[in-house]
Amino acid sequence: MPNIFAFEEFVPVVHPSAFVHPNAAVTGNVVIGRDVYVGPGAAIRGDWGGVVIEDGCNVQENCVVHMFPGVTVVLEESAHIGHGAVVHGARIGRNALIGMNAVVMDNAVVGAGCIVGALCFVPSGMEIPERKVVVGNPAKVVKDVSDEMLAWKTEGTRLYQGLPGRLHATLRACEPLPEVPAERREQVAGYRTWRETKG
Repeated sequence: MPNIFAFEEFVPVVHPSAFVHPNAAVTGNVVIGRDVYVGPGAAIRGDWGGVVIEDGCNVQENCVVHMFPGVTVVLEESAHIGHGAVVHGARIGRNALIGMNAVVMDNAVVGAGCIVGALCFVPSGMEIPERKVVVGNPAKVVKDVSDEMLAWKTEGTRLYQGLPGRLHATLRACEPLPEVPAERREQVAGYRTWRETKG
């Protein structure tokens, strides 16, 4: 069972098709939509304010979603929050990608279809227009997101949108094997990194 906690009068709402990993923590005023993936180690804290995670989003391993009192964090439909990222009091637009270990601060708005690079720091109050590539510390818009790049991002998010169903069907606690079995199957790649698509 996931670590889902009521706080004061607020009980988290999680759509049955979503998957919250047993090692994630979801607290209080949180609404999680359809086909959302929340990875192990993620902390989604709706104690001082709210969190709305719309359909098709993913919040990957060791992410933190939180806010100052009275604020609601919104991850719009198909937002993609990479491993270790922090979203604090911000709004992430539809089909945007927040890269690994990026930090998006209070009252920032990341527009729809944006790609925020790994390790980027988006300062408080920054408003990023739709379909921009953003990198650096502090964040700087460096170019537009092309149709090709947005299609690549969307395909990657679709992998995560399919993951909750697969996890509901097959995830189970088990004892490890002492050695690799001879008949162990190969995993199919099925997706290429952006660098691979350009190479």
